[in-house]
Amino acid sequence: MNEDALNMNIRKFLKKVGITSQREIEAAIRNGLEAGKVSGKATLPISVRLQLPELGLDHLIEGKIDLE
Repeated sequence: MNEDALNMNIRKFLKKVGITSQREIEAAIRNGLEAGKVSGKATLPISVRLQLPELGLDHLIEGKIDLE
């Protein structure tokens, strides 16, 4: 295994996840605000599931997003 290649590939994947996630979350919040489903002062629970089935990885990451 090439540690440097592994590290770079993980970083590339995480960059893609981060950018895509931010765009999707922002769009969902904007749509929720416009539709009246959420107020501008809400705290929204959020989670991400990280899975690598071949190796048995199934990790849930939970948090919250404060809109104010």
